Amino acid sequence: MKYLDESGFCMWSEPSYTYYFKGEQKHLEQTKRRGRRLSIVGFFQPLISFVYGLVIGGVDRKAYIQMMEYEAADAEKTGRTKVIVQDNGPIHRCREVQELWSKWEHMGLYIFFLPKYCSEMNPIELEWQHLKNDELSGQMFDDELDLAYAVMNGVKARGEKGGYTTERVKFYSNHCS
Repeated sequence: MKYLDESGFCMWSEPSYTYYFKGEQKHLEQTKRRGRRLSIVGFFQPLISFVYGLVIGGVDRKAYIQMMEYEAADAEKTGRTKVIVQDNGPIHRCREVQELWSKWEHMGLYIFFLPKYCSEMNPIELEWQHLKNDELSGQMFDDELDLAYAVMNGVKARGEKGGYTTERVKFYSNHCS
């Protein structure tokens, strides 16, 4: 069983809550431009693995489908049934995706939808929170590439701390990887 979700990052990080000595003030210098959003889509299998891909902008159905195709191909190759637990996001239920459900099931990949408004039932949500609060908090980035490297390094650090492997899927053209 793997948990799927998407999240996003900006070049301007929110200041974290910290203690400072009396008379000191926390200060974060913002970059000249705000930049574009960097989004991540990932499969989290607690204590085992985290597979993810990065895109500039939002995660669209093409990126979602590519990630699901990746997991379906692995299920078919290994002969092991996979269950993907996810929310009811629009791209998860769009017509183009629904047309692929039977193909994926035939390959050994099944989808389980969480009840609406129950994000707390998805453990990947905590991974996003720790990635943002522990690995990236309080940092400002000059461009989207620096942000992408920081996210990749943060995912790797989370994997090392959590004792699970990490793997980045590189998207076809029209997406960054």
